[in-house]
Amino acid sequence: MTPSTPSAPKPAAPDLCEPCAGIQRHWRKAPGHAELVQGTHSREDRGNGQASFTRYRCDRCGAAWEYENNKSNQHAGWALLEH
Repeated sequence: MTPSTPSAPKPAAPDLCEPCAGIQRHWRKAPGHAELVQGTHSREDRGNGQASFTRYRCDRCGAAWEYENNKSNQHAGWALLEH
């Protein structure tokens, strides 16, 4: 048997508040939460239709989110941008 060596420390996950941690990512129509404040909104023409992008910031933990609404992509939805 060989002695076990300690593994490298894992990178720290961003400290999201409980409501942000519960957001289902990359799934269209998944709900956000009440403390998300809407920011900028834009539209982008995709080959199969238009997608709209709306940015949000959480009032509780400061996390920045973007919601992609694209009817032709079920795996659009919420994406965490920064924290």
